[in-house]
Amino acid sequence: MLKYVLIPMIPLVTATIAGVFCRYLKEKAAWLTIAGLGTAFLLSISTLFDVMGGHTVNVNVFSWIVSDTFNVSIGIMVDQLTAVMLIVVTTVSFMVHIYSVGYMHGDPGYARFFSYLSLFTFSMLVLVMANNFLQLYVGWELVGLCSYLLIGFWFEKKSANDAAKKAFVVNRVGDFGFGLGIMMIFLYFGTLDYTQVFGAAPQHLNDAPLDIAGLQVGVITMICLLLFCGAMGKSAQLPLHTWLPDAMEGPTPVSALIHAATMVTAGVFMVARCSPLFNLSPTAMATVAIVGGVTAVFAATIGLVQNDIKRIIAYSTCSQLGYMFFACGVGAYTAGIFHLMTHAFFKGLLFLAAGSVIHALSGEQDIRKMGGIRKDIPVTYWTMVIGSLALAGIPPFAGFFSKDEILWLAFTAPGPGKFLWFLGAVGALLTAFYSFRLIFVTFHGKKRLDHHAEEHLHESPWVILGPLCFLATLAIVAGFVGVPHVLGGHNNFASFMAPVLGHHEAGHHPASLELTMMVISVAIATTGILFSAFVYLKRKEIAEAAARNFKPLYNLFYNKYYFDEAYDDIFVNSTKEISDDLWKKADASWIDGVVNGAAKVTQALARGLRRLQTGFVQHYAFGMVTGLFLLITIYLYMK
Repeated sequence: MLKYVLIPMIPLVTATIAGVFCRYLKEKAAWLTIAGLGTAFLLSISTLFDVMGGHTVNVNVFSWIVSDTFNVSIGIMVDQLTAVMLIVVTTVSFMVHIYSVGYMHGDPGYARFFSYLSLFTFSMLVLVMANNFLQLYVGWELVGLCSYLLIGFWFEKKSANDAAKKAFVVNRVGDFGFGLGIMMIFLYFGTLDYTQVFGAAPQHLNDAPLDIAGLQVGVITMICLLLFCGAMGKSAQLPLHTWLPDAMEGPTPVSALIHAATMVTAGVFMVARCSPLFNLSPTAMATVAIVGGVTAVFAATIGLVQNDIKRIIAYSTCSQLGYMFFACGVGAYTAGIFHLMTHAFFKGLLFLAAGSVIHALSGEQDIRKMGGIRKDIPVTYWTMVIGSLALAGIPPFAGFFSKDEILWLAFTAPGPGKFLWFLGAVGALLTAFYSFRLIFVTFHGKKRLDHHAEEHLHESPWVILGPLCFLATLAIVAGFVGVPHVLGGHNNFASFMAPVLGHHEAGHHPASLELTMMVISVAIATTGILFSAFVYLKRKEIAEAAARNFKPLYNLFYNKYYFDEAYDDIFVNSTKEISDDLWKKADASWIDGVVNGAAKVTQALARGLRRLQTGFVQHYAFGMVTGLFLLITIYLYMK
């Protein structure tokens, strides 16, 4: 039991020490937090072995809030889903901490940065180890706070401040619905404990439906939709996706840790954890699936034309999260979590490799100003190729096994399954194309570096390259824990997760059909890579001609479907106009008019009364005599 408590507590303690004593620890803060994360990582591995041995835990450590029937404890749940998330969070965080030693070297906020990283890790561990919805919500909001701190870490840059505020505000929109969903759970179930809520959920299927604007919505459906609002914000799904690309204003290790591997997967984890609720609502499941499928293609189209190396990978993250959600939406929760795990490794690798490129080019992020550098930074190049092959879903890399599982289970799912498979296939084609567009434009062809970047071009130090090599290894081998039966494996990952998420089968289909669909998915990805190579290595004029001939479509993709502009017009600018009107009319005219008017009246009276103060004794004596005369007159009159 102590071991499980120490997993989140050690990063919290090291984060606190590094933050409080940052002025004194300086560079030692990095090694303190790395030691803490290393310990948490080892304890997480031990926990995984415990769970594989059949030892799961669900205990309340102490009572937190007790008020009448509202009774919530701080608890710990360690099961198969928790064990996988612990490995993902601590592995990526540990690598990011080591990588940051080199990447953030010399930064004035060096110790503060490591404090924030460890605080984020603590928050994420609280989220995944919670055994009740209120503790989940606390971890949920803490990772949002840490995201704000890390995105805006370089607070002297206006763009970083704006991006941090945007992430915070957009997430508040989703979290408002998430909070309402938790309130509804307590209102109808009388508890926030996972086990009690999930056990009682079937009994609430016959509750009187809610009337929402004339629509009759079931209680369970309403709860699931509200919870999914939070997932849409945290995991950057349409229409709450706009914060994630802007979050690239933070340091690259932040992008790898929060916006590729851990925080953005919190929504997927929550939906999987709440699968007993979502399984009872076909409407909620269809909503999750369709939002995920549409986001997968939507974000991929934007990634086709971006030129910032980190933003390309950021839109890839939006797209891959869409795959995870539509897997959950068709009931394939295990496939969604499997892709969550593999994606964490190869996407963390891609972000850190992008950071290595930026480091080698003295801060340059525009891929149009790169090219021809693969021989100068060979380790970075090959690790990024490995990450891109995994992302594209090429066997035997990790992304192949998890993405293929999602596409196969979507294809065989009833309802919108075939449509979702089509969206997934289109997304896979686009993903392969833009992933290798990034590789070819960045590393191949002629050098397009400016003089300063070319003069200082160099491979990164091993404190940066070491985590790349480790994550590249995981991007190659992690998928083998889920080799499907049709390829001679036993799908061990699905069997391991079955006690928590159930065992979703594709139904009775011949092995030849599954193999055929697998070949099709690999062929789609291969086509995307080959076409990208043809366009960007052989016939570069094709890309330029396409941008000219399809300029409206190109501009639509390049400007991200104008979501930011629309939100500015609908919400931001309208709010500013309302605020200006309130200031000018209510504050300046009414409130200031009353306050200033009262002041003016007081000043006028004071000026009048001041004239009585002449400074002549005879005037004061006359006033006293007159007053005395009036008092005597009044007294005699009243008597």
